[in-house]
Formats: sequence, C-alpha cells, structure tokens
Amino acid sequence: MSARSGPVGSTVAVWRGGLDNVVGRHRAEWTVAGDILLGRNTRSFVLAEPGVSKEADQVVLRGLLQLTGDGTAVLRVGDSQVLSDAGSPPPPDNAWVEGSVEADEAALHPHAL
Repeated sequence: MSARSGPVGSTVAVWRGGLDNVVGRHRAEWTVAGDILLGRNTRSFVLAEPGVSKEADQVVLRGLLQLTGDGTAVLRVGDSQVLSDAGSPPPPDNAWVEGSVEADEAALHPHAL
C-alpha cells in the first residue's frame, strides 16, 4: 500500500458544500452513487498508486479496495475514503482497482481545514 498523502489528481464532481466555503483548502468526503461492480465500472489495476482524474464525463478513482464484513467496500484514495456497496460477485479484498462513475454521481462533502 502506498503511504502517499496529499493531492493525487484532479477532476470535476458535485460540490455539496455552501458557496461561502468554496475558496481555500478542504478535506473532502467522497460519496459515489451505485455499487462497485468489477468488470463493469471497476477493474483491477497493476499500479499501486492512488489517483483521481477526469475522462470525458466520468470521474476516475484509483485506490486500494478493502471489504468490510457487512458488504461495504472502502476505496482508499490517498488520504480519502470512498464508501460504496460491493456488488455481486464481490471484488477482491485488498486489491488496487480503478473505477469510474458519471461526474454527476460523484459528490464532495467539504470540511474546511
């Protein structure tokens, strides 16, 4: 697992904070609509490095995927965690993956630093 912290890329996503707190540095919590579906919106990735990017109208997130006992998937992207449901069949635990969602299905909930 990479110990990298700090910026891991850039993209466009829905901002769930007020307009008065747009400027400045923030710690953001991601939410992503839909399940993590290996082979559909998520694929195994050889590069063990977190990343965030934009491709066409999609937000692309790369990170370490970990499964919890209750069917939740946690994608660790740098300092951030993206929570989602693990689809069926569940993806492998502790695997580096890259997934994509429509930009309007990814949201950031900011917390000012």
